[in-house]
Amino acid sequence: MTDPRIIDITLDERTILWRSADIEQERRIAIFDLIEDNHFAPILRSGDYEGPYKLHLSVEEGRLALQMMRADGALLETLVLGLARFRRPIRDYFAICDSYYQAIRNATPAQIETIDMARRGIHNDAAQLLKERLEGKIDVDFDTARRLFTLICVLHIKG
Repeated sequence: MTDPRIIDITLDERTILWRSADIEQERRIAIFDLIEDNHFAPILRSGDYEGPYKLHLSVEEGRLALQMMRADGALLETLVLGLARFRRPIRDYFAICDSYYQAIRNATPAQIETIDMARRGIHNDAAQLLKERLEGKIDVDFDTARRLFTLICVLHIKG
């Protein structure tokens, strides 16, 4: 039976040194939305398992590790992606998110909307880049790529 979706996702908490309340909320929403609706179909070397999947994300030595597991937790394989091409989108996303959170507290609705449009644009571009980097390895839809990018950003918070 084919079930190409993520049913559980965890982040390597050792990587994350600090999260603000705003970032923690973004993480919770991204995980909730990801579990509720996603398309995740890895092209596995290790057999013909077709989902559902558990996923564990971590960053080690500048690389993203995606540990893909069966529903019972048995490891299928780990995909490692270089993150060099994501450094700028992550940095830009952090900067615009900081502006957005400050604007929510102090700015006019028009200013907030302008910053939010810019934030969504950066997020969308990064999601498209992630889809391209996963091509031929894991088939994901755009919304899944967006939520995964949010979680990749959470893994890059250093304090």
